[in-house]
Amino acid sequence: MVDFLSQYSIQRWLEMCPQGYLDGTVYGHDPGETEAPEILEVDSLREASIAVTVQLIAGERCALAASSGLINCAPDDASKTFLATQTLDEARHVEIFTQRLMDLGVKKENVNSTVADLANPHLVKFAETLLEKVSDGDFVAGVVGQNIILEGMAFSVFELLQASAAGNPKFAKTLAGTIADERRHVGFGENRIGSLIREHPEKKAEVQAMQAEMSYHMLATFTDMFSDAGQRMEEAKQLVADKEDNPLEGVTWHGADLMSATPDVMEAVLADTVLNEFRTRLDRIGIEYQSPKVPARA
Repeated sequence: MVDFLSQYSIQRWLEMCPQGYLDGTVYGHDPGETEAPEILEVDSLREASIAVTVQLIAGERCALAASSGLINCAPDDASKTFLATQTLDEARHVEIFTQRLMDLGVKKENVNSTVADLANPHLVKFAETLLEKVSDGDFVAGVVGQNIILEGMAFSVFELLQASAAGNPKFAKTLAGTIADERRHVGFGENRIGSLIREHPEKKAEVQAMQAEMSYHMLATFTDMFSDAGQRMEEAKQLVADKEDNPLEGVTWHGADLMSATPDVMEAVLADTVLNEFRTRLDRIGIEYQSPKVPARA
């Protein structure tokens, strides 16, 4: 079993994160970097970027509430310590994506209302399902929901966004740091919960039901976000295609060519990638993956 005292200590977190890959960054990116000009100058692309960033903030606010709420019900000091570092990670994520929202033109006093107006209802339900477990003090279900399902989803979404941001170094750099954080968070979930599931096999059915419900709301969020993205995706592709050095030329993500893939294709690739990750990680901790309902299209 992993030596939690050394692997998940405050000292290791300091060396890896603030003194490591985040050293010298400002709100997650290099000093002086700004959003890509075409995003700020084309209203439809700026609005789309705001909508995507709102979903990131909503997800990270959930992660912040979950990781902080799990500290007091953690069964050992090493888990409490790791969750304390994760809480700061999640607070940083909320801050950097909130800053991006303001960089995209949303006034500080309008941030909360913008998030409330644009957060996808299925993403809100996804968060409520997890936070109910946390509120009940259910450490096993809470960590599976937070560190395997939520973080597993975020990891793949951030990777796709980073690949798509080849022409936007500021956002790509911001995402690189969050991806590194999520990798640690998912690793903790696998390493800690596997042993607890073996100790409490009676928790399996409850956790599996939660996974199916959260997965459904995740897929429904993807469906909503991609359903009206066609025109904006084509507009963005045309703008980068017109550049002398097209930053997306030849860029693929899990086999999908980002310059030619349709919204339907990208939705399917993202969904398959996340669900396959769920299957693999849940199997490692002794939980049987449950296929969620397929969301209906509008």
